[in-house]
Amino acid sequence: MLRVGVIGTGSMGQNHARIYSEMGCLAGVFDVDAAAAAKIAQRFGVNPYTNMDALMSEVDALSVCTPTEYHYDTAVKAMNQGCSVLVEKPFTGEVEKARALCELAESKGVTIASGFVERFNPVVAATRDAIASGRFGKVVSIASRRVSSYPYRIRDVGVIMDLAIHDVDVIRYLTGEKIESVYALGGKMANDRFEDHATLLLQTAGGSTGMVEVNWLTPMKVRKVSITCSDGYAVMDYMDQSLQFSTSRMDHVDTSNMSTMPIELDTHQVYVRKEEPLKRELTSFVDAAERGARAESDGWNALQNVSICAAALSSISKGCRVQV
Repeated sequence: MLRVGVIGTGSMGQNHARIYSEMGCLAGVFDVDAAAAAKIAQRFGVNPYTNMDALMSEVDALSVCTPTEYHYDTAVKAMNQGCSVLVEKPFTGEVEKARALCELAESKGVTIASGFVERFNPVVAATRDAIASGRFGKVVSIASRRVSSYPYRIRDVGVIMDLAIHDVDVIRYLTGEKIESVYALGGKMANDRFEDHATLLLQTAGGSTGMVEVNWLTPMKVRKVSITCSDGYAVMDYMDQSLQFSTSRMDHVDTSNMSTMPIELDTHQVYVRKEEPLKRELTSFVDAAERGARAESDGWNALQNVSICAAALSSISKGCRVQV
């Protein structure tokens, strides 16, 4: 079993530490806030490191759960010490730095994974299987809504890199198609630094379209996706891991009475075995790192997502559609 460390013990880092502890591979944690690291280390019975380099020298793999602005430098340092790394989303937030991490991982022969946890949500896997099998027909359009109140822990990226990037990844994953262009609208309402609301329109190489709505202005948390297909309509909920598929037919239409339409609607629940997405993600990462294999969601996947979101930010700035 690999020895794995966690750098950054904020909200996400604590969950990484918990799951690695459950897996029996957590070897230590580090945070610039030594007291915070000590608290998490005590909870899981490991060493709290006061020096990041010391932790890197003692482990085989690391989760980088720092604020985004420190992802690149931390991952570079870890890979230069021979560690495999999982870099939490949005990976780097900058296209060229994302590409540089991918190239460094290849040159060092280590595994690099990107933390796009929704890709490991069982409901996403069930939806992808249904699409791939032809059960839903061809995907015509995908519309996602990922909204909630302002997360005060986020300080260095806006809502596109923090939230929309998840659904960009899922749309790419479900369709299996490259996103060729993006048109985005958005702005700042509750802060003066980053966009806190945005809508992205995406065009895939195969002709499917995607719409991603995100904001930090909604009082409740919503995480839903609707998929219009040639053979029906699917609704996927990330939070309760539910998937519904609806079809309809129309019989005996009376053209003299169009106020009543005899539509028969058939909606059924698709079975989804519920599991914790983050645990599936970290298990996949550890397995790949142990085998020296390519991660299921690797750095190159992250590069595509970052490139699309960077194009969305450019679209807002320029007021036009941007090719990816």
